Amino acid sequence: MKTCCFTGHRIIKITPELVQRLRDAIVDVIGKGVTEFYDGGAIGFDMLAAETVMELKAEYPDIKLHMVLPCPSDEQIKGWNKSQIARYEQIMQAADSVTVVSDHFTRECMKQRNERLVELADCCICYCTNPRSGTGQTVRMARDKGIDVINLSG
Repeated sequence: MKTCCFTGHRIIKITPELVQRLRDAIVDVIGKGVTEFYDGGAIGFDMLAAETVMELKAEYPDIKLHMVLPCPSDEQIKGWNKSQIARYEQIMQAADSVTVVSDHFTRECMKQRNERLVELADCCICYCTNPRSGTGQTVRMARDKGIDVINLSG
C-alpha cells in the first residue's frame, strides 16, 4: 500500500473528534507505507483532508499531496464564499501536483474525477453517510476495486 485517496461529503460537521480521527487514519496509513495522497479539491471533507496532509508534512516530509480536480479551478470554485476560496488557493499552492480531468465543467467531470482518484489509490479514507451520493459512488468503486475503505463517519 503506497497511495491513498480521499472522498467525502461537501457538507459535514467538522468536530475536534472528526479532525482527530482523520489525522489518526492518515498517520496509520503512513505507518503502512502510504506516501502519496490524492484529493478531489471539493469543499467539506476534501479540504479538511488536504489541510491535514499539509499539516502532517512537517512530521512526515516524504508524504505528497496530489490534487485531482474535476475541472479548471475557476469553474470549480464558482459559488464558493471568500473563505472557501482562500482555503482552496492555499491547498493548491501547497500541493505537490495538480491534475485536471476535464477541460470544462460537465455533468460527467465529477464522476471522472472520482474514477481517477480510485484508479490511483491503494486505499481510501472517506466520510460517507449517504450511499446514494457521489461519495457513496466513489466508495462503491473503491470496494469494487478491492481496496481498503476507512469510513470516518462513525
